Amino acid sequence: MASEPWLVVVGVGEDGPDGLPPASRAAVAAAEIVFGGRRHLALLGIAADRARPWPVPFDVAPVLAVRGRLTAVLASGDPFWFGAGAVLAERLDRAEWTALPAPSTFALAAARLGWRLETTRCLGLHATPFETALPVLHRGARLLCLVADAAAVGGLAAFLAARGFGASRLVVLERLGGPHERVRSTTADAPPLPDVAAPVAVAVEVAGGPGLSAVPGRPDDLFEHDGQITRAAVRALTLAALAPRPGEHLWDLGTGSGSVAIEWCLAGGTASAVERRPDRAAVARRNADVLGVGRSVRVVEGSTGDVLDRLPPPDAVFVGGGADDALIARVVARSTSGCRLVVNAVTLETERLVVDGHARHGGRLTRIDLAEAAPLGRMRGFVPARPIVQWSVTL
Repeated sequence: MASEPWLVVVGVGEDGPDGLPPASRAAVAAAEIVFGGRRHLALLGIAADRARPWPVPFDVAPVLAVRGRLTAVLASGDPFWFGAGAVLAERLDRAEWTALPAPSTFALAAARLGWRLETTRCLGLHATPFETALPVLHRGARLLCLVADAAAVGGLAAFLAARGFGASRLVVLERLGGPHERVRSTTADAPPLPDVAAPVAVAVEVAGGPGLSAVPGRPDDLFEHDGQITRAAVRALTLAALAPRPGEHLWDLGTGSGSVAIEWCLAGGTASAVERRPDRAAVARRNADVLGVGRSVRVVEGSTGDVLDRLPPPDAVFVGGGADDALIARVVARSTSGCRLVVNAVTLETERLVVDGHARHGGRLTRIDLAEAAPLGRMRGFVPARPIVQWSVTL
């Protein structure tokens, strides 16, 4: 006979015990130990001998330390939407815990605003930089954002205004679901609202700049670089060959400005971006942070040969420069079945390498010839770029 779960995760709203259904009340009453934020513990009147406030910074280790004792964890609303529930579930066997969620902040906010949740982007900006919202900022978008406190409300407004979205309507939703609930409207470029009370969320109706393009090949001037960048048109063809999918991992070997790794991550993946020059590695990190994928791109300093064995297994590999026979052999050896490899060759030596690779492993060879119009005396003419030979293969 299976043992009963020792841990119950209970969703709590701003209405405190009055809003708890009978099952949640019974679970909290039966618990020997109750973990939660100080606000939640106070809302439910948990006695000091049972109460365990979360440590700062947040850590679930104290809960794991009492494993086996009847324990309740209090979480805001739905514990599995930017809450502690998922963090605990990842560390425990499924038979050890159960959960009793309450309406999430997102559900309460949508109910106040009359917004369709299925077409609204829900973001946890209380735990990630504001830049992570950048990929979903475009005219007409609706966002619901969890933020940490009153200062973060003003910080989000300033972030939006600085990026050309100052006309966006903001709805500041304070202490939703409780007796002190308050909902106020403003715009991103207006003076900050006074006396904002936590917990707080911000709804955004985006107005202003067009935002990032949804497809690879974004403009070169979007990236800081010293000239070492895969140009926009070539980058678009390269990403098409790499075929990014959400959740997949890329090796970008010789990342330079990080543009390929960043555009891969904007499509929903993660990347290890290897760069031997510290100055260029720093540029790649800055670009990733500015474009909202700093947590998805891991920039690794060092020569490719030295770091390759420390990288997680790839779903795709891009070699933009510095390829040789030994590197290709190691990439092929480390790759699992179905991994996509793309190598761009500019020099005759690397072109010989990709031609030989194509002969051994198959795939596709493509020659990319591009030219752009430029002044030619009093008129204009096309100036050709160096041709690139691209080898792409699924291993």
